[in-house]
Amino acid sequence: MKHFLRLVVAVVVISVAAVFLRAEKFSDDSQIASVQQLVKRVTGQFPSGFVFRLEDRGFEDFGHDEPVVADWFRLESEKGKIVITGNDANSLAVGFNYYLKYYCNLNVGWFKNEKVTLPEVLPEVLSPIEVNARVEDRFFLNYCTYGYTMPWWKWEDWEHFIDWMALNGINLPLAITGQEAIWYRIWTEMGLTDEQVRSYFTGPAHLPWHRMLNIDHWGGPLPKSWLDGQEALQKKIVAREREFNMRPVLPAFAGHVPAALKEVAPEARIERMSDWAGFALEDYPYFLDPMDPLFPVIQKKFVEKETELYGTDHIYGIDIFNEMIPRSWEPDYLAGVSKGVYESLAAADPDAIWLQMTWLFYNERKYWFENDSDERVKAFLTSYPADKSILLDYYCERMEVWQKTQSYYGVPFIWCYLGNFGGNTYLAGNIEDVNAKIENAFDKAGYNFKGIGSTLEGFDCNPFMYQYIFEKAWDFPLHRSVKDYAQRLADRRLGKEDELGRLAWNELLEKIYIDRSVPGHSPIINLRPSFGRSSSYHSSVRFTYQNDVLIDDIKALLAADGSGAAYEFDLVNFTRQWLSNGFEAKFAEYKKAYEAKDERTVKALSRELLNTFDKLETLLQSQSYFLLGKWIADARSWGADEAEADYFESNARNLLTTWGDRGNLLTDYADRTWAGLVSSYYKPRWEMFFADAEAALAAGVEFDQKAFDEKCKDFEYRWWAERQGSFTAVPVGNSVELVKEIVK
Repeated sequence: MKHFLRLVVAVVVISVAAVFLRAEKFSDDSQIASVQQLVKRVTGQFPSGFVFRLEDRGFEDFGHDEPVVADWFRLESEKGKIVITGNDANSLAVGFNYYLKYYCNLNVGWFKNEKVTLPEVLPEVLSPIEVNARVEDRFFLNYCTYGYTMPWWKWEDWEHFIDWMALNGINLPLAITGQEAIWYRIWTEMGLTDEQVRSYFTGPAHLPWHRMLNIDHWGGPLPKSWLDGQEALQKKIVAREREFNMRPVLPAFAGHVPAALKEVAPEARIERMSDWAGFALEDYPYFLDPMDPLFPVIQKKFVEKETELYGTDHIYGIDIFNEMIPRSWEPDYLAGVSKGVYESLAAADPDAIWLQMTWLFYNERKYWFENDSDERVKAFLTSYPADKSILLDYYCERMEVWQKTQSYYGVPFIWCYLGNFGGNTYLAGNIEDVNAKIENAFDKAGYNFKGIGSTLEGFDCNPFMYQYIFEKAWDFPLHRSVKDYAQRLADRRLGKEDELGRLAWNELLEKIYIDRSVPGHSPIINLRPSFGRSSSYHSSVRFTYQNDVLIDDIKALLAADGSGAAYEFDLVNFTRQWLSNGFEAKFAEYKKAYEAKDERTVKALSRELLNTFDKLETLLQSQSYFLLGKWIADARSWGADEAEADYFESNARNLLTTWGDRGNLLTDYADRTWAGLVSSYYKPRWEMFFADAEAALAAGVEFDQKAFDEKCKDFEYRWWAERQGSFTAVPVGNSVELVKEIVK
């Protein structure tokens, strides 16, 4: 009885608070207006055929002690209109997207040019359908996404992407743009010079790893115009996200400080961190001990300034020791660090919730789980209140950390699908296994399993996987099995119902999308050439399906005669992979002929292999998704003058190639099969390789791989440092016709 009374009181309090907050921030009219404007943006039409209604239906406990507002929507037809009812703007957007996907066979993609056209007559909802959220939180993004995909985005890109997030029900987006503008104010107020601060920052595309306490300086100093432009952009981003009932996850102080701070605070416990990815000693970051008295002072300064500029929803992303080694593995030290971070955050914002990724427990698992003990992890995660924490189980398709930590000891966590490293363009996505793992989490993870999310490093070439992940957060009636999902996925990727297209997509999900993504997941065509394993440090050339299956599916999709942006993208995407896989098979023949010293066959095969690059270049130019020229043009657009535009272009080129200086360990980590890269970067490396290999064969000497690698490093450095070539930034050619020509 007492528990029941407490529950009633909690519901009343939450109801009153919810009403107050809605009246204060987002009225019913403003929420409906936000969804109407979304419809107009993504379809180009005023939504006269749709009626949106808000209705609070109650609360769900989701296994927690305190109830939360239940997210839900209902679709029905009424007097010739499509009526969508839900509890807030976010749920209404999900309902609208459900109608687009499952009644109109339309797909809204995540880039600004991926919009849709509504049918002239809106399909009727023959019988009402209600859908409920299965989880409270839906998280999206990764620090790395801000480097591998988003560094050059303008408001037009963000505006459409926020619409995409709303359509897919995301309500907990990572929002870390514009933080350097705050740090610039804080560090200069504490006595550092303009040059010291801007040189502490990295170049724009490398800022995610600066923010994660991995590197300083590299690619800096950061122009002041960039800081100002990002600040203005972040204000728009968080304002729009809040219109759709999202709670932006803002950054807070994680202990990362400029080395120059030691000059103005010599008594502070500041230490240089460990090596990361082979960067030089001068690029190593510096860390302020969270138990030092200066730590909460800086935390308070940052949170106050951030709140002043961007507001707050009281959820802060702070990540300590990401891919770094702490100075001690003693559980007491680890507990002291996390407790110090939390207490500094709580002092700055008493309502603060600390969100952190648990990638460190996977990536450095041999240390965190030494001797199969979870003592260190437990000490780190349980030193502060569980209800003030959210954990992201970061790479669940590979390793579910909740399974190794007694479901995180009761600390709330979100199950996350990563799915892409470095923005690599490679078909990957173990959809059947992902489906089983998510359902198992619902069944066994416990009351603190509170959400589903994705932590992709880059917007890659498997976009449907991310839509699928967020559909799993709702009780959609079409998810009886992956096979059922494949049929309706086929309909919206083709833009119509077609049995041949459905069969092709069913086979794609059964036989092609069977492997999870791994770091360096790349075709060899993109990697530094070698007769053995590529000397690119991160390289994983592997696929476990038959290339003949892929070409059969491409031909089936052509025969299905679909239409629309998604259909054209898929044809190019699958054909790109088929050509890349064929290059690997043909190169195996080349190696065999080379070992047999068959010069005539070797030369014939090298010509054939190089011709693959030309086919790829022409094909990829037909899709803006695969254009290096667009990436570079977007980067240059941030320049206040020509010199700054050149600076941004150099930074943009570098990330996709050597990642750092000449011969960096991360060379080719962010490779992509893009037009421009194929013709000016990947093909020349292979041309040099074939020329040197065949010269060695003719001279009767062994091919010198080390000498070739050094030659490659010089070429790679010049390519990004000296601006080699210019490239088209707009699509050229008809995607469907080009695919037909290639596969005939």
